[in-house]
Amino acid sequence: MNQDRLAELQEQIADLKQRWPAHSVSPTMMEQLDALEEELAMELKKRREAETFQFRAIGYVENEFQEPAKPDILSASSSRIVLAPDLLDGLTGLEPGMALLVVFVFHRAEGYELLQHPRGDRSRPKRGVFALRSPNRPNPIGITEVELLAIEGNILTVRGLDALDGTPVLDLKLVSGGLHDPSGE
Repeated sequence: MNQDRLAELQEQIADLKQRWPAHSVSPTMMEQLDALEEELAMELKKRREAETFQFRAIGYVENEFQEPAKPDILSASSSRIVLAPDLLDGLTGLEPGMALLVVFVFHRAEGYELLQHPRGDRSRPKRGVFALRSPNRPNPIGITEVELLAIEGNILTVRGLDALDGTPVLDLKLVSGGLHDPSGE
C-alpha cells in the first residue's frame, strides 16, 4: 500500500470519528469504521515487517581479542576474516594493499541507550549513540575500514579491524578511491 492510501485511510477514520459521536453511530457505520481501522492496522503492520531484515554471516573474525581492547591496540593488530568457502569467487579482484570496509555484527552487545558516556567513562559527558562507535546501538552493526594484507584461499588477513574473535562478518566492500582501487569504483 502506498503512502497516499495510508493517508486516505487515516483521513477517513478521523472524519468518521469526528462526524459521528459514539452515542449516535449506527451499527453499519461502526462496522465501516472498524473495517477501516483494521485495514489501516494491517497495512501499518506490513510496513513494519517490511522494515525487518534478515542477514546471514558471510564469515567470521579470528584474532587474539576475546574482550574489548583500546582502539589503538585493535587497529594496530592484524586479524583474519574467514570467509564461507562458497563465497570464494566473491574475492576475485581483491589484492593486498586495498582498503576494505568490513561490515559486522556486535554479537555480544546487549541493548542500547540513546545517550551514552563515551567508552563507558562516566567522567566524560554523555553523547548520542550516533555520535559514538559504541557497540550498543539500535542495530548492533559495526563498520570498519581495514587494510587488506593478504588473501590465502578463503582467509583474508587485515589490519585495523576493531572486532573481537568470533565476530560474525556480514559483508566486505572495497573502499572507493581507497589505498589501491584500480577499478575506480
